[in-house]
Amino acid sequence: MGHFLIRRLAGAFLVLVLVSLMSFALIWLVPGDPAAAFLDASATPDQVAKLRSALGLDLSLPQQMFGWYGRILSGDLGQSILLNRSVTAALIERLPVTLSLAALALAFAVFFGVAAGIIAAVNHNRWPDQAVMTTALLGLSVPDFWLGLVMVLVFAVSLGWLPSGGFTPFMESPGQWLRGMVLPALTLGLVQVGFIARMARASMLDTLSQDYVRTADAKGLAKLHVVLRHALPNAMIPILTVIGIVSGALLGGAVIVEQVFSIPGIGRLIVGAIASRDFPVLQGGLLFLAVVYLAINLVVDILYAVVDPRVRLA
Repeated sequence: MGHFLIRRLAGAFLVLVLVSLMSFALIWLVPGDPAAAFLDASATPDQVAKLRSALGLDLSLPQQMFGWYGRILSGDLGQSILLNRSVTAALIERLPVTLSLAALALAFAVFFGVAAGIIAAVNHNRWPDQAVMTTALLGLSVPDFWLGLVMVLVFAVSLGWLPSGGFTPFMESPGQWLRGMVLPALTLGLVQVGFIARMARASMLDTLSQDYVRTADAKGLAKLHVVLRHALPNAMIPILTVIGIVSGALLGGAVIVEQVFSIPGIGRLIVGAIASRDFPVLQGGLLFLAVVYLAINLVVDILYAVVDPRVRLA
């Protein structure tokens, strides 16, 4: 188990180094002078020079790079130009909002995806199987923003069941928090249902063909009991890996969904930083999301190794 963890940590570290390099390079990919791009055309040369100094753009490239990594190691992601506050503080303030949205969306995706996969596998090559797989393919093809707009139009505007946007903190009112998060979480999660359903179907088909499942059937056990108690626990092992992939997709999708539903999370902060050319927030936000994504995948890898000891030897 120790060697397995070392390999996973080493891989996560290399990915983090690459992401940090890409985040640092963002400011150099902007055409022209980033400081002048942030200010309007009426800015004086003195104002541009002051902003360049504040961003550290007046230093040489090696000095900027060492300064970037020095700040990262100390937990300082810089100062937001627009918000006039620490980028780290702004990200940590919005992290619970994004994580709660992603967690609720993941719960929806896993529940509906696994249920659909089981139905498809149990009814292999019959109409429920074809219906589930066709719906899964359609779900994988639907963009997050389009589905979100449809959800708002149907459930908020036409039916009036749920609010069209906004956010209420959980500690302030759990009920209002849930009402406000249902539509964005469904929008974010339903797109991933198809992916999980396809994996659950394939895993269940493989498990249902095993000898111990056929033996349980031969003993006359109820079909539901055989599927849920004997086949499903072993079929869930590959799905744990998919959960890590889906978690990353949900964090990425939150950038768009938070904008559609006016949710003050990290995704909306990053979109605002792009629109306002607030480069420290953009750089720090991308790096921060990468760290969260790597942490989630590391936890999933550890759970996978605990459930299936063969993975530790891979």
